[in-house]
Amino acid sequence: MFELTPQQIVERLSEHIVGQEDAKRAVSIALRNRWRWMKLDDEMRREVTPRNILMIGPTGVGKTEITRRLAKLTSAPYIKVEASKYTEVGYYGRDVESMVRDLVEASIGLVRKTKRQDVEAEALERVEDRLLEMLVPYEPPSSEDEDAEAQEARHERTIAKFRDMLRDGKLEDRSVELTVEQKNSPVQVFTNMGMEQMDMDLQGMMERMMPKQHKDRRLTVAEARKVLHEQEIEGLLDNESIQEEAVTLAEESGIIFIDEIDKICSSSEGSKSADVSRQGVQRDLLPIVEGTTVQTRYGSVSTEKVMFIAAGAFHRARPADLMPELQGRFPIRVELQDLTREDLIRILTEPSSSLTRQYTALLATDNITLDFTDGGIDAIADTAYAVNQSTQNIGARRLQTIMERLLEEVSFAAPDCGAKSLTIDQEFVETRMADIRDDEDLSNFVL
Repeated sequence: MFELTPQQIVERLSEHIVGQEDAKRAVSIALRNRWRWMKLDDEMRREVTPRNILMIGPTGVGKTEITRRLAKLTSAPYIKVEASKYTEVGYYGRDVESMVRDLVEASIGLVRKTKRQDVEAEALERVEDRLLEMLVPYEPPSSEDEDAEAQEARHERTIAKFRDMLRDGKLEDRSVELTVEQKNSPVQVFTNMGMEQMDMDLQGMMERMMPKQHKDRRLTVAEARKVLHEQEIEGLLDNESIQEEAVTLAEESGIIFIDEIDKICSSSEGSKSADVSRQGVQRDLLPIVEGTTVQTRYGSVSTEKVMFIAAGAFHRARPADLMPELQGRFPIRVELQDLTREDLIRILTEPSSSLTRQYTALLATDNITLDFTDGGIDAIADTAYAVNQSTQNIGARRLQTIMERLLEEVSFAAPDCGAKSLTIDQEFVETRMADIRDDEDLSNFVL
């Protein structure tokens, strides 16, 4: 996926995100630069750093979705964090280095998922063999006179017969006895300390110190197959190589999306103590974005090549209110625009997973067929746009609350009314939403 051109990346993003062409162009160039960086020689590669991006725009216009879809395109480790939940070092709460540890955990998950697929076939074969050992245990010859070869051949025929039955699903309800390992989590010991607050490998050390307990359980073949499958997968995976690969992947391809960065801006309106905390978080964030080494339970992780995308509404603050040093670490700035009525119509119709398609698929499970007419979609967009303008503007998120209110009665009665077709036209929408559009106080309760 890294070989996608910027134009192709924009086209892929446009399948899910309406408008915001400037932002899509900026992230597509940044992604292509990541691919170009990988093609450089080692000496030049050490000099080139990611061009971090600052997205500026109101809520609900696509800042998070653009970044999430970008990470999905590249299969890159990705995490979304809120700047407002971090505190300055020395205060109670999460420190900014925890975002790097979270990124490594996300990378571990990606690598493990890939490795699991590689060993899936072998694991299934091993599970089948273990189930057959439980179902048809081998019995040694009962006497010296008994022909061992004949008994071995008879046992093999029985195994072959049971293997066919197992593959045909005829033994799913047969019970077997299985030994299951139970792990004691160190979280139960450190009740007042989050695992992220512990030293870099203290958690792993505690897991190794805790005694392993085994318990015999009686399970059906169907249940035992799931347990054995996980055991065999774990046995085939090389955790050490997974961790090494995951750390490298996080360092070279990781994306950290820092939302609500405007909430840590200092402002003259805020209290002095609050400003001190915000400035402290910015100071702690600066070396992470600039490039430093963070200690994790999987080893040292460098953030020099990690791509940081920050976003904020900046209603009460400006990007200039950030520390000058932190501003300089986000050289690419993109302003996202408010959604227009036409944008809301496109959001309802164009994306492959649009809200209209989602609700149509959901209600189809109860044999309710929804048909959205052009007039109905226009009326939904008009209502969402009007409520956004008269109350708090929450962008495309307004569509979901409007749709939920619009189809509330249908969703409630769907399981009991049998197969039915329903046309969502302009009259239907205006009838259901008239009270909200006419009553400004009531519209405040629709998110």
